[in-house]
Amino acid sequence: MKVQVLVAAMHQTDTSLLQKMNIQSDAIIGNQCDTNDVKSFQWNGHEITYLSFAERGLSRNRNNALIRANADICLLADDDMRYFDGYVETVNRIFEQNPTTDVIIFNIKEPIATRSVTQKPTKVSWFNYLRFGSVRIAFRLNAIRENAIFFNQCFGAGTSRGFGEDNLFLTACLRNRLKIVAVPVAIAELTEERPSTWFTGYDKTYLKNKGRLFRAISRRWYWFLCLQDALRHGKKYGVKPLDAYKQMMTE
Repeated sequence: MKVQVLVAAMHQTDTSLLQKMNIQSDAIIGNQCDTNDVKSFQWNGHEITYLSFAERGLSRNRNNALIRANADICLLADDDMRYFDGYVETVNRIFEQNPTTDVIIFNIKEPIATRSVTQKPTKVSWFNYLRFGSVRIAFRLNAIRENAIFFNQCFGAGTSRGFGEDNLFLTACLRNRLKIVAVPVAIAELTEERPSTWFTGYDKTYLKNKGRLFRAISRRWYWFLCLQDALRHGKKYGVKPLDAYKQMMTE
């Protein structure tokens, strides 16, 4: 199966990112910068396309790459990660072992672990999907295309709602009854060479945007999503659960 990496990047002026990320497959680089240009070329035997657009927004960037993707399997990536040697063979092997699975979520190694780590093959459902971020996601392109699934451009870095685009992407996958599995296999590591473009701490803005995300997930049940999140993570947020809940419920 053909594998293609869809990279969200910014201010790239040359092709050094391909070497830095250890790209060993076809790739589309969504390069948000100050010019408009599209270039395609061969690199180490792989088809590479740079989409350089003078616009901002992570979800818009991912959608630009997604609508131009042409592989069997696509991997979502950021420009601050590096793939392990042989990731193409690993991805193909895992998908071949899961022939009815549409989306597979891999582990990603970090210098300091902050993300959940999958210890055994796990079915991803409404009860656990919010723990997974976009750079761990691989999917069969046909399944995404057939269900018209894209990233919500009102969410994500570069918008007033600085995160949650990956949660909404997986929400759309579940609503369309796509089969999602998380596996205990890492295919890349984060280099963490730059600070987050959206996270400045668990402040009122973060909590307000968390509530907006839950509202986008479910207009009917967002109050419950806010409540359970406040009860579970109030200590991490540094406020009382009731105060966290009230801030999440603020429009």
